[in-house]
Amino acid sequence: MKNILKTIIRDFHTGILPEVIKRDLSLPLDSRKIITVTGPRRSGKTYLLFQHIKLLIDSGVSREKILYLNFEDERIDLTWSTLDLIIQSYQELYPHLDLKASYFFFDEIQNIEGWPKFVRRIYDSVTKNIFLTGSNSSLFGQEIATALRGRTIRYEVFPLSFREFLRFKKFDFDEERDFYSSRKKAQLVNYFNEYLIYGGFPEIVFLDQMIKRRTLQEYFEVMTYRDLAERYKIKDTLVLKYFLKRLMENAGRFLSVNKIYNELKSQGLKVGKDTLYRYLEYAEDSYLIKLLKKHYKSVGKSELGEKKVYLIDTGLLNSLRWFEKKDYGVLLENAVFRAIYSPDNNLTCFKENKECDFIVNEKVAIQVCFEAGEMETLKREKDGLIEACKYFHLKEGYIVTNDQKGEMEESGIKIYLVPGYEFVLKKPES
Repeated sequence: MKNILKTIIRDFHTGILPEVIKRDLSLPLDSRKIITVTGPRRSGKTYLLFQHIKLLIDSGVSREKILYLNFEDERIDLTWSTLDLIIQSYQELYPHLDLKASYFFFDEIQNIEGWPKFVRRIYDSVTKNIFLTGSNSSLFGQEIATALRGRTIRYEVFPLSFREFLRFKKFDFDEERDFYSSRKKAQLVNYFNEYLIYGGFPEIVFLDQMIKRRTLQEYFEVMTYRDLAERYKIKDTLVLKYFLKRLMENAGRFLSVNKIYNELKSQGLKVGKDTLYRYLEYAEDSYLIKLLKKHYKSVGKSELGEKKVYLIDTGLLNSLRWFEKKDYGVLLENAVFRAIYSPDNNLTCFKENKECDFIVNEKVAIQVCFEAGEMETLKREKDGLIEACKYFHLKEGYIVTNDQKGEMEESGIKIYLVPGYEFVLKKPES
């Protein structure tokens, strides 16, 4: 095994690093903390590590001082008892190096059972410069909390934001001036429609349109079988896939696990209600979906109350459901959710007499309405927004549309109609 590890390490040091397009997320390079990065499969975690490896090299750090291993490499056949072979192989290759000044990058290390104790030993006795990635927020978080608490800083990486998507397309758009350029604005709208339909997974941006959808469906299959069925030892994959498909169909709506349970029961499929709730938790932990809590005055009620379901990427959603143009409001709402979601935000939805899609930090109210041209539709959206604004004592709110722009005042509330492509670039401060 040592020879294989030495080959992998040496190939990294003598090979050419892949081209990297800068992401908005930045990782600290000398924090003396273990930097952990979680996020969905294929969202760019590996390239984020390469981005920061290049920064180290550009700052003068010798490439030999950087150890990078991807634990999804099938050649790395290690267990908790043999992980030390990594350090032995590295030291034997470079006996002159002071490992305290080295940087260790371990990609998808969660694939090795017992990794936290190994990482803690490295941190305590070898180097403080450690970067880890993983594809499961709960398992990764639990293991870190148990063995590495107080030693880590955690970040999440997701598929591309619309701003990053434009950067990947090499489309330079000046937000202060180019909304007044007919040509550049038309191209921006075209790119936003592409972003809605195919999403922001980095690889998808560069694929031929003919294979984008199929590739996204393959992502879903891998997430289903590898990140869920294999990881959680789920044997009844038929029930699992049915449950996940029903989550897709409920995107943007309040979810009823009880309803799905009764559907399965009526079809003669035996599964416990508690099992379905576990599947829901697994799907969120594996970054397939995100759940949005309904606002309650009581924190306890908010945790246990109704929740809406959103996918981590609009392209993934579109590849699993068939959308006609009139149904694009679901994709737009999912895109707005992705734009405003942050682990640092208190993001909820509001539902009293009326509904409001998003409340950010109890300071910003947002409604999503793809076609706001119909008076009845616009009235419904305004009523929900106004009720939420009054509840949270807000003086203004936003209705995100397909392409309508304007402002109005009603019941003492200033209402801004903002096209989706503009909203996701100019998110209101909260």
